[in-house]
Amino acid sequence: MVTIDLLNEFGADTKEGLARCLDDEEFYLDLIPEALDRTRYEEIEKHLNENNLSAAFEAAHALKGVVGNLALTPIYEPVSEMTELLRSGTDMDYKDLITKVMSERDRLADMIG
Repeated sequence: MVTIDLLNEFGADTKEGLARCLDDEEFYLDLIPEALDRTRYEEIEKHLNENNLSAAFEAAHALKGVVGNLALTPIYEPVSEMTELLRSGTDMDYKDLITKVMSERDRLADMIG
């Protein structure tokens, strides 16, 4: 079960996330599982594997917005870095970044249970 304490333990900035949700704790906590929808993450990975940097950017940018609004910092930081590299069209191996993003997503999902 997702709680503020669990999110703090994960490294989220719950104070900021709650503020973005008008301090409605129930609403904030209800959004967390949606932000962890594995499909969002796999879409980025698929586009990267296809070397479709434009589509990968769009997917990463959308995820960055979601996890940024919820202040899920351990996911936000690597997805933000990846988004900016993709925005500039940097042709590189994104394996380490997408692995980090997926790993942090999985870590929080495991913590929630």
